[in-house]
Order: sequence, then C-alpha cells, then structure tokens
Amino acid sequence: MSDDREQLADFLRTRRAGLQPEDVGMPRGPRRRTGGLRREEVAALAGLSVDYYSRMEQSRGPHPSEQMLSALARGLRLSLDERDHLLRLGGFPVPRRDTGGRHVDAGIMRILDRLADTPAMVVNGAGECLHQTGPAVTIFGDETRFAGLDRSVVYRWFTDPTSRAVYPAEDHEARARDFVADLRTAFTRDGRPSRVAEVVDALTEVSTEFAALWAEHRVGRKHSQNKRLVHAEVGVIDVYCQSLFDVDQSQALLVFTATPGSESAEKLRLLSVLDGHVV
Repeated sequence: MSDDREQLADFLRTRRAGLQPEDVGMPRGPRRRTGGLRREEVAALAGLSVDYYSRMEQSRGPHPSEQMLSALARGLRLSLDERDHLLRLGGFPVPRRDTGGRHVDAGIMRILDRLADTPAMVVNGAGECLHQTGPAVTIFGDETRFAGLDRSVVYRWFTDPTSRAVYPAEDHEARARDFVADLRTAFTRDGRPSRVAEVVDALTEVSTEFAALWAEHRVGRKHSQNKRLVHAEVGVIDVYCQSLFDVDQSQALLVFTATPGSESAEKLRLLSVLDGHVV
C-alpha cells in the first residue's frame, strides 16, 4: 500500500483551517480566537477520537483505514474530487462514482447542517439513505442502519411489508409508483453495472408487483410533493416534501415541512421535542 503521510496530514490541516463552525452547523462561541475548526470538532464530526485525529495531522500513528478516511471526507465536507484525493493520499483506490456511494455531496451536506431541527434526509438514486437529521430518524427510524440490498428503501418497500407502515394504506399504490419511477430515472442515468441495476435486477426476480410496475416504464421525478406520514405517537401528519438535487442529480436532499400553524406542524413539533430537537 503506497501512501504519503506528510501530504495527507497537510491536506487535512488545510481543509480543517478552511472550514468555519457555521459551515458544519456548529455554534462559533464567544471565545474562538482563530479561524477554522478545532481538531476536536473535526474528530467529533468524523466519529474519531481526538488523539487519533491529532496524530494523523502530525503524520504519526497507525495507517488510517479507508473507512476512516471516508468518515473524515464526510466530516470535512469534502467534494468528490477532494475525497478521491484524500483516498489516494492514503494509498487506497478511488471508488467508481455511481449512486451506490455513501459520500454526501458537500453542498447538500452544508444545507443539511442547517436543518438539525427539521425532518430531512439525503438519498441516492438507488433509494439508499446516506444521512438523516434527528427529527427524520424520529419519524422514519434509522434508515442508515441497513446493509446489503436492504439499504434501498425501494427494495424494502417491495420485500418487507412493515416498511410501508410510515404511509397510510390508501397511499401505498401511489408511493409504489413514485418509487419505481424514480428508480427508472436513476437506472437510465447509471446503466450497468451500477448499484441501481443491482436493485432493479433483484426486485425483478423476487417481486411480481415491482416487475409489473417496472414494465409500465414510468419515468420522472417530482421535485416537490404533498405526502401523508404515519407515526405511532401522533397519528397521520400532512407534510410537504421538497427535493433538492446535487449537480449530477445522483443525490437528493428531502426536506419535510408542514403548513405553519396547522395541526400537522404541531405534530412535527411534538415529535421533535420527544427526540430532543425543538422545531
């Protein structure tokens, strides 16, 4: 494994210095005297110990794993080009860029940092959740906990009936058609081989419902949509789902809001309070 520890350390230092607390949704605080993030803040964003990250910036310690570098790329809000550069400095091959990747677009991540009190999540073309805010976890559960094909909400929709509980039964047909249309759009863009193609092939084999909808060849993405969600604590919630896409349309930031002053807005507030986030 060929790496360049000094260049890697220098790259981490410069990227940390170029970020401000506001860029990652952190308060600046009255006692901050220097620009950039502190080492302990980057470590927290990446889920690493402060000591481990400090040694990386000092070209010391054990060789970082690919998973650790990917976590740092997310924590430092690196672009895909910057992520690839970081992996190369660490001696790792650069992954193929398709919708199966877990790296969240830097611009989308900056927006998400400012939505900590709002139900929001980032999904890729295969329907895999890459990141959620706390309120979104309260409503949908932890969508990032799944592995394999189950990472795709579309795959779970057609293979696990319990995954549909978040929507009223009378809305299931419409949701199924929307999921398939979105997947078709991603499949047309990514082709084969791709993560989207894996999901399509698997569902075609195991779900006659999916196969029938896929055969209709519906396409198109709705950038905004009224939806109804179901939560065990508060019942049905009417929300407006706004979708914001990255430059190449491979990731979408879904933001769920309710009409101010409405009963649904109060339900979202109650759920956020239960989760420790006040809307």
